[in-house]
Amino acid sequence: MGNFSKGCAIFGGGFLVLLLLLGGCGVSRYNGMVAQQEGVEGAWSEIQNQYKRRYDLVPQLVETVKGAANFEKSTITAVTEARASVGKTQLPDALPEDPAQLQAYLKAQSQLGSSLGRLLLVAENYPNLKASQNFLGLQDQLEGTENRIGVARRDYIDSVKAYNTSIRKFPGNLVASMFSFEKIPQLEFDDNVEEVPEVKFNFDDKE
Repeated sequence: MGNFSKGCAIFGGGFLVLLLLLGGCGVSRYNGMVAQQEGVEGAWSEIQNQYKRRYDLVPQLVETVKGAANFEKSTITAVTEARASVGKTQLPDALPEDPAQLQAYLKAQSQLGSSLGRLLLVAENYPNLKASQNFLGLQDQLEGTENRIGVARRDYIDSVKAYNTSIRKFPGNLVASMFSFEKIPQLEFDDNVEEVPEVKFNFDDKE
C-alpha cells in the first residue's frame, strides 16, 4: 500500500506540474495574442491618421493650383472626385472586419493617391506654381505624408501577418478558439495601381 500511495503521489504531482505548465503556456499565448492584436490596432490607427492628413491637404492644394492660369481642369476635377470617393468609403476607427469594405476603401485611397501624383506632375509645367512657396510647402507635406502612409501600411501588413499566423499555429489555435480571436483581413492592392504613389519632384530649377 505504501508503494501504491507513493506512486499515486508522484503521478499526482507530475500531473499537477503538467497542468501548471500547460496553464502557463496558455496564459503566455493568450497574452501574446492580446499584445499582437493591440499592435495591429495601433498600426491601423496610424494608417487612418496618415490617410486623414492627406485627405485634409487636398482642398488647400486644389485651391492653390486653381490660381495658376489655364491649369488643367480635368486634373483638378479628378482629384476632387477622388477625394469625394474617399469620403464616401470611410471605415470605422476600429479594425476592419469586412474584407470587401476594406478593399473598396483601399481602392478609393489608391485612386486619390494616383490623381494627386498626376496633379503634381502637371504642375511641373507651370512656372508660377514652381515658384510659389505655398505650393512647394504643400508639395513637401504631401510627399512626407505619402512616405508615412507607405511605412504605416508595411507595419500593418507585418503585424497582421504575425497575428494571423499565431492564431493558426498549434497550440495558439486552441487558445484563439477558446477566446474568440478572429482572423484580421490583410491589406491587398491592385497590381495595376502603384501601392505608394511617388510624389517627388525637383522644383529647384526655377524657370
